[in-house]
Amino acid sequence: MTQQEFQQIAHTIPLNPGIYKYYDLKNELLYVGKAKSLRKRVGSYFNKTFTTYKTHELVQRIRRIEFTIVNSEQDAFLLENSLIKQFQPKFNINLKDDKSYPFIVIKNEPFPRIFLTRRKINDGSEYLGPFTSVGKVRELMDFVKATIQLRTCKLNLTESNIRKGKFKVCLEYHLGNCKGPCEGHQSLEDYSEGLQQIRNILKGNLNPVIQHFRNEMKEEASNMRFEKAELVRKKISHMEQYAARSVIVSSTLTNADVFSLLREEDKAYVNYLMVQNGTIVQTHTSLLETHLEEPDEEVLSFAIAQLRDTFNSNAREIILQYMIEYPEKDIILTVPRGGDKRKLLDLSEKNVNYFREELRKKRMLQLEGKDDSEKKKVLYQLQEDLKLKEVPVHIECFDNSNFQGSYPVSAMVCFRMGIPSKDDYRHYNVKTVQGINDFATMKEVVYRR
Repeated sequence: MTQQEFQQIAHTIPLNPGIYKYYDLKNELLYVGKAKSLRKRVGSYFNKTFTTYKTHELVQRIRRIEFTIVNSEQDAFLLENSLIKQFQPKFNINLKDDKSYPFIVIKNEPFPRIFLTRRKINDGSEYLGPFTSVGKVRELMDFVKATIQLRTCKLNLTESNIRKGKFKVCLEYHLGNCKGPCEGHQSLEDYSEGLQQIRNILKGNLNPVIQHFRNEMKEEASNMRFEKAELVRKKISHMEQYAARSVIVSSTLTNADVFSLLREEDKAYVNYLMVQNGTIVQTHTSLLETHLEEPDEEVLSFAIAQLRDTFNSNAREIILQYMIEYPEKDIILTVPRGGDKRKLLDLSEKNVNYFREELRKKRMLQLEGKDDSEKKKVLYQLQEDLKLKEVPVHIECFDNSNFQGSYPVSAMVCFRMGIPSKDDYRHYNVKTVQGINDFATMKEVVYRR
């Protein structure tokens, strides 16, 4: 669309806040943006000299403009982020994160089960998370099961079924892992109290849970049930040990989100730390691709909105490297100069720098399709790191395995000029070695090689 073509439709675009959408000749969505004044913002694309080819290319492709009026700048901000997440227009900032994160679900059923899932189903169940690490979630679930007695069966524990005596307690009841709601040994109120303690644990708020168990321990002891009191005391000890392993930031800091950005040409790296009750409960770093002349503040604002939505954050304070425009209501933006918040920001910056460096190393090692100079650069670096006399243009790696000392095997992979040479890969059935002896196995396969 040329400047003259735009001038013919400029009067039809309102001065209200809202979002605008650019479409090309094939009616494909190119770009979504927000504005305090739609006419001024859209008009700026046709009235300025572009410093990058990509912005010029965007304007040349525009054939149709759509807009939606909203009541406030905050509504425009939220709608823009929602549309970008839904349609992912090619000229918008692209958050390179296609992972499916695990949730902990509390099922919508009588005496709800709690388990790990990656699928969110709109069935009225409560989903806690998402969580960035499956391993940490499994560790958390093991801790929950060792602390809170909840059922794991799939029985339909309606009130009528329990009253009719349709079910019998299973081994989990006799092991002390379940209180037996299937036979009416546990009330729904007591079960719901256990679920509330789990919610507190998952939010990193262990103090109410520990206090609950201390009260329970005192009650058992006062009723002369000392064995049960001892079991509760062990749970308290287990929770205190778990709390000691958590990354405690501050006893005074409550809930906050910490973000840091590192820019590198058309790429940006953003680290996110979720702090709840003074404890870091989530950490995640994302790669973003920018396509136009977006300033750092705009990229960071976009990333904050996307990540807070992905991880369901409701923290009212955001800790940043510098001030940005973030129109969400009741949000406090903090740029710390010292103290615990500054330490949090330093930790976030450390993580984002580490993430960028790790990606750089991975790209350097992906040599297929690169020219000889880039391949040699990696091999020279390898020669220097391993203090080799010659450049390692041919590399063979061996590994051994056996099944409890029987059926020993070995495998070899080969790299030529840093590229996998799969035609040279070999697999060996070891013939002369008995029992577990890696040195003898390695000797045989290297000689056979």
